[in-house]
Amino acid sequence: MANNNSTYDCVGTVLAKSGCWSFLKGGFILDSPSSVSILYFQGTTDKSINVAIASASVQPFTEQQWRTNQQYIINTERKRAVTIHVSDSHGDRLQGASITIEQISKDFPFGSAIARTILGNLPYQNWFVERFNAAVFENELKWYATEPEQGKVNYTIPDQMLEFVLANQIVARGHNIFWEDPKYNPAWVRDLTGPDLKSAVNFRIQSLMSKYKEEFIHWDVSNEMLHFDFYEERLGPDATLHFYKTAHEADPLASLFLNEFNVVETCTDVSTTVDTYIDKIRELERGGSSMNGIGLESHFSKPNLPLMRAILDKLATLKLPIWLTEVDISNKFDKETQAIYLEQVLREGFSHPAVDGIMLWTAIHPNGGCYQMCLTDYNLQNLPAGDTVDKLLREWETGEGNGRTDDHGSYSFFGFLGEYKIMVQYGNRTTNSTLSLSQSDETKHFNIQL
Repeated sequence: MANNNSTYDCVGTVLAKSGCWSFLKGGFILDSPSSVSILYFQGTTDKSINVAIASASVQPFTEQQWRTNQQYIINTERKRAVTIHVSDSHGDRLQGASITIEQISKDFPFGSAIARTILGNLPYQNWFVERFNAAVFENELKWYATEPEQGKVNYTIPDQMLEFVLANQIVARGHNIFWEDPKYNPAWVRDLTGPDLKSAVNFRIQSLMSKYKEEFIHWDVSNEMLHFDFYEERLGPDATLHFYKTAHEADPLASLFLNEFNVVETCTDVSTTVDTYIDKIRELERGGSSMNGIGLESHFSKPNLPLMRAILDKLATLKLPIWLTEVDISNKFDKETQAIYLEQVLREGFSHPAVDGIMLWTAIHPNGGCYQMCLTDYNLQNLPAGDTVDKLLREWETGEGNGRTDDHGSYSFFGFLGEYKIMVQYGNRTTNSTLSLSQSDETKHFNIQL
């Protein structure tokens, strides 16, 4: 797409087939006024292509309209109306009863990567637990970390990290079983072929999955397989199917993910267009795999929110859980700009009804840095991105509220999904209850008797 002020490399892609209609959905942002905008269609080859367009629609939105729509979706998808009815032992409704509500846990998983630097670091642990209800180990479960030499398996560090996670009632993603990029495989694995490699990968799955059965809610079984094909090149086209089937047999309750970068961040990467990703998922499903999760790494440069939404909309048609698994903003931007772009990405992810969880990629390294973006300095003082995360976490929780029942003995509020403590006082009588809010279009009615 191009206009008289800017040129955009890509605003949408589709894998079109000759002789039939294909659905193209995308989007772009105009950073400045333009009198002329031209949409170009470009093929993947130098051959001439005849393109017919039907039902074309380009809808403009102001930034305020976009934010209003996001908030509407958050209010309808991430929150629920509640009415508490208070009565005495005879069933008579009590007017003027004092009610205190407090959200004690959130239903939506929002977390970050952690590294071994969190072990023994009580301030870091407290900082993490105060904010997040989900975690993923940055590198400590990867094959090169757990078996750097063949046959010498060591899970000491991930065991200690898992102990911290479980002690604080934090859910954890398993990342990853296999990484298709050759350079991130153990050196000894890169030297294996044929039956020796097959034996090694089977041992890897059985060792890892039996060790941590039912401990991790997800496993990234095949990491970045749209960009790399280390295992299928050496073990044949059914290698990935075998990974998923074996992993499912080893831990049937874990959700098994395909994890990939540049699916939702951009459409300029021809290896990972949204339709390419969808085709790979359907191919695995046809082969009988138990692949049941879509992992979008979400390593963003400058985000294109309309494109991001269009891609999420397309992926949502698969009816599979979608997680933003490694969210950060490129360090080519200054820290203030990183924070601005991070807020845009997080709002778009949280407001999309098909997104089931968000993980930041902000583990603190021994030298005090992070992969691309840190939330704090090494002394745990917030950087601009950290301020953004804290602001959104406060915005996306109900917090504590007080009120009194009306003349019908009822008190209503609109709360984010999760668990609540409720205290009701009437005269010298007090009762405490717990309430769970799950997603529904209907008002939740909760009866309390004093």
